[in-house]
Amino acid sequence: MGLFDWFKGSEGTGAAPVVVLPPAPTPADITAALDQIEVQVKDPTLPWAAVARVLRVAQRLRDIVPRLDYAGLASVDQYSLIATATSYLPEALSAYVRLPRDWANARPIEGGKTALLVLVDQLDLLGATVDKMYDAVLQKDADALIAHGRFLQEKFAPGSAAEPVAPPPAPKSSNPLDLEA
Repeated sequence: MGLFDWFKGSEGTGAAPVVVLPPAPTPADITAALDQIEVQVKDPTLPWAAVARVLRVAQRLRDIVPRLDYAGLASVDQYSLIATATSYLPEALSAYVRLPRDWANARPIEGGKTALLVLVDQLDLLGATVDKMYDAVLQKDADALIAHGRFLQEKFAPGSAAEPVAPPPAPKSSNPLDLEA
């Protein structure tokens, strides 16, 4: 390839390779990932502290999934939600599950914390993050309800500027037989 070809943007070898990206996860994919997580936490050797947190995060994600299309979340938040359901939550749980239970629950691994406490901290962080996303999703509906209430208040409340206007008086008749004059 010569300098002239570089300026033209053409390569002498042919077309550039096409990169095919996998499709974005659908709500069904997210739900399937959450189903898989819930199956994984049915392991009776998992501590209840971890199970309860995983199930709480999974349920909150399930609450958000049907609202994804009209949630009003920024694309970064949508990515975080999808990644939490399909990657962050499953990976945190899998890393803990791979450790022998007696070692994971008794041996300090970071800052004096056992693997169980490290997992609990991670699950609490994921839970707080998902709660913020859930609040953001519901806030859009709450804002719509408030706006509608204000509209109704302006339209129909006594003393409002939008009270119904009385009909104009009937035109006076020139007929002498009319009783109302």
